[in-house]
This record gives sequence, C-alpha cells and structure tokens, in this order.
Amino acid sequence: MSESYLMNTYGRFNIVFEKGIGTKLYDTQGEEYLDFVSGVAVNCLGHCHPAIVKAVQEQSSKLMHISNYYWNENAMKLSEILCKNSDHSKVFLCNSGTEGIEAGIKLARKYGAIHGEDKKQIIYMNNSFHGRTLGALSVTGQPKYQETFKPLIPDVVSVNFNDENDIKSKISNKTCAVIIEPIQGEGGIIPADKEYLKLLRELCDKNDALLIFDEVQCGIGRTGSLFAYKKFGVVPDIVCIAKALGGGFPIGAMLANERADVFEPGDHGNTYGGNPLAAGVSLAVLNELINNGVLQNVEEKSKYMFTKLNALKEKYEVIKEVRGMGLLIGTPLKCDIKAVINKCFENKLLLITAGKDTIRFLPPLNVNLYEIDKALEIFEKVIASL
Repeated sequence: MSESYLMNTYGRFNIVFEKGIGTKLYDTQGEEYLDFVSGVAVNCLGHCHPAIVKAVQEQSSKLMHISNYYWNENAMKLSEILCKNSDHSKVFLCNSGTEGIEAGIKLARKYGAIHGEDKKQIIYMNNSFHGRTLGALSVTGQPKYQETFKPLIPDVVSVNFNDENDIKSKISNKTCAVIIEPIQGEGGIIPADKEYLKLLRELCDKNDALLIFDEVQCGIGRTGSLFAYKKFGVVPDIVCIAKALGGGFPIGAMLANERADVFEPGDHGNTYGGNPLAAGVSLAVLNELINNGVLQNVEEKSKYMFTKLNALKEKYEVIKEVRGMGLLIGTPLKCDIKAVINKCFENKLLLITAGKDTIRFLPPLNVNLYEIDKALEIFEKVIASL
C-alpha cells in the first residue's frame, strides 16, 4: 500500500478524499462528507472556491517563484493590505504558522539583545500550542509535546493562562517577550480574559518587553474580525498568522509594529516566503473576506451556532459548555470525545478534538445556515445515541 511510504506522524482516519466543493468533501468511493474541520481552520472559503482557483490558475501561468533577492508585486500588495487592516507597519512572509512563530521568537530575542545584555527571557502560557519546530515547541505549554525533544531553547518560562498573579511574579526587566494565543486552540478553545490581555500589555510596556499574539488559528476572520486582537481591544507588538491567510494554499506571516521592527538584512529569511503564487492566492482570499461580504456575516452565523449549541447543552447533560468566538467554537463533553468524533465521521460529518475533552467546530467562514443545521442535526444524533 502506498501509505506505507509516509512517515508515521499522524493518526489518520481510514479514508482518502479526492475532491471537494464548498463545505463538502468526496472520498474515492464518491461518498459525501460535511466538512466542519476546514483543514484545521485553513479553508476559510471552503474547498475549491472560484476566487482561489482563478488566482492559482492565473498566477501559476505567469510566475510562481523568483526568490527574495527580487521584489514581487503580489508580496508588496499583500503586505500593504495586512498593514492597512492592522495596527502594524511591517510584514515578514513565510509558509506556515510555526515559521511565523519562529520569526516572532527571533525578532523578540534581537529586540532584547538591543535593549539589555540579559534581556532574553520569553514568557509563555501553560496549555498553549505554538507549533512543532524546536523554537515554537519550546514556548508550547503542553509537556506531552515536549518531553522527547528536550533540551529545548533556554530562557523560557511558563505561566498559568489567565492568572494575573502568576505573570506579575515572573515578568521582569529580563523579559524580552510574552507570547499568547488570544484564544487557545489546541488547548481546548479557551478565550483569554480581556482584562488579562490588558494587564499583559501594561506589564510588557512597563518592562520594555514585546507582546506577541499567536493568531495562527484564531486570526484572518475566524473571530469575525480580520485580526482576533481587535475583538479584545489590546494591540500586540507582533502578530503571527497563517492557516486561513491562504485559504488552503501554504502561506504564513509575522506582522510587527514600529517598535518591534528591528530585523536587518541577514537576520532572518525564508526561501519560499511571499512567492508570487502564494501571495497572489492570499490576495484573492483577503479580497473575498474584506470586500465581498464574508467577514461581515461571520458574527451572524456565530450567534446562530452558539444559540443552537446552547439549546443542545440545555437538552443534553453530556455537554458541559459552549465556548469560543466567531466560528471557532468548542464544546467540552462528559464522555469519550473520540467516540463522538468517530460516530460523527460514520454519519458523514467531519469534526476534530481540542484539548482533553472538547469537540472543535471549524466550518468555513462562508458556511450557510442550512449546512450549520445539518451538521448540528448529526451532532445531536450522535450525542443522543451516547
């Protein structure tokens, strides 16, 4: 079997998908599945959206890659749009979320080196997830991901998420950055408290440290605004994004404000980052989100989903809570969540877990109410059977 040649790094379902359209996926037998995973918050416009297909076709016929020794118009346009829709002034383009995090860590360390000989400490949150490369893993607050790969990078310190006393006791003038997900994704879809984020901003300013937001999963429209930080009223110095930025095509980015903009030529680089093809696709995605009404409708769909899921919570004691923001929604359950995921899969609904006990709902941002109804009907059927 061909799968024997792939390295054993994922626990996969026993299925091969060969095509998709919108919220639907089709396997090699022609069976249709309703996709509320969206490539783990990547396919923000669903599968094979016409704007993305057109961008791939047109740009791939002109120019795909030239390297960053030369300027390319798409990368410049993309950076301008990201800056004009944020509170940041510079963009570093890469290929993935973990690469964006690595860039943010390096930028913070250089900032620290400029502002103090011992200013090296990075503070991160327990229960967080920032990626699987060594630097990103070092600031991921889940030991199960870290143990086999130690020693990790030095001068990193963990604090409890949303714990004001803990961060106050550990931040100092030796801290160069604090990194946090505004909504913990892999940790269980747990939003940060607004007051906690405001405190982090104050403490970073007081100690001359950078505040880094990891918006890889919760950014690019998932919360109902292009950047999640706008929902919390706290502006970070650095924002790391990816996933939905390409709508299915690999691209990531790190945004920095003027204060954090300390990279010089040679400090960092990325062979494929911001190539004309990836940047061209991202431009098409952002145009759909910003200019063609997708973002404006996320909150309405979110309220609809939350209302229906909370009604199920009142009906079934197995649902402990409904939490999240926008179309990033988690439901912790009092039962075996893997059994729920598997039963939903058998009923042609794709969902995934988050944390120890939480079901994660990540539909495309252009999902319609009929598709939400259908997904939640299957979910209720499975919950009722258990």
